[in-house]
Amino acid sequence: MTRPDVLDRLRGCLVVSCQADEGSPLRDSGVIARLARAAEQGGAAGLRVQGFADVEAVRAVSPLPLIGLTKTARPDTDVYITPTAQEGVRLARLGCEIVALDGTLRPRPEPLAEMFAAVRAAGALVMADISTLPEARAALAAGADLVGTTLSGYTPDSPRQSGPDWALMDALRGAGLPFVAEGRLNTPADAARALAYGAQFVVVGSAITRPDVITRWFVEALKG
Repeated sequence: MTRPDVLDRLRGCLVVSCQADEGSPLRDSGVIARLARAAEQGGAAGLRVQGFADVEAVRAVSPLPLIGLTKTARPDTDVYITPTAQEGVRLARLGCEIVALDGTLRPRPEPLAEMFAAVRAAGALVMADISTLPEARAALAAGADLVGTTLSGYTPDSPRQSGPDWALMDALRGAGLPFVAEGRLNTPADAARALAYGAQFVVVGSAITRPDVITRWFVEALKG
């Protein structure tokens, strides 16, 4: 599948993020692969998967386009989503059509342009996870193929809010920038609204693949 074909296949569709944090009963690559297969059965057009082992497990059972990433805590930076070119290149070589990397303007171990070039040379598209419009502009100028609203609400420069960052999506659309909607899209109505705001496609994780998180929403609502 060529790079343009991947984006055409995902346009207007749902990508399901299949991830589980350490400590979750679902934290097993085999379980992640089954979540991916369930998402595929439900009609997902693509999958977002974290970590080399999970990517390998999912790639073995699903032909859907993969957005791969790593989450690596480092003492020298707050950047943790695929912070190095080496990680990004490995994801591409494991079969990820798209590699997601932190595209914020925070201090990082390697320059964005060099990382993006390395991933593209390995055969994958680059999705830069950003939190603001200036970050989106900078990431695209550095060679990203598209940006995701993934990190809005998780950086000092973006507003903390309980729902999706509609203002950011509106600004990205107004600037004519290709973007993916991701982050706190917790209902089908949110997903549909994100497409109406101009998103290329929509990524949903917790509301589909994290029963512990969904349970917590209900528990907190009953306490409320």
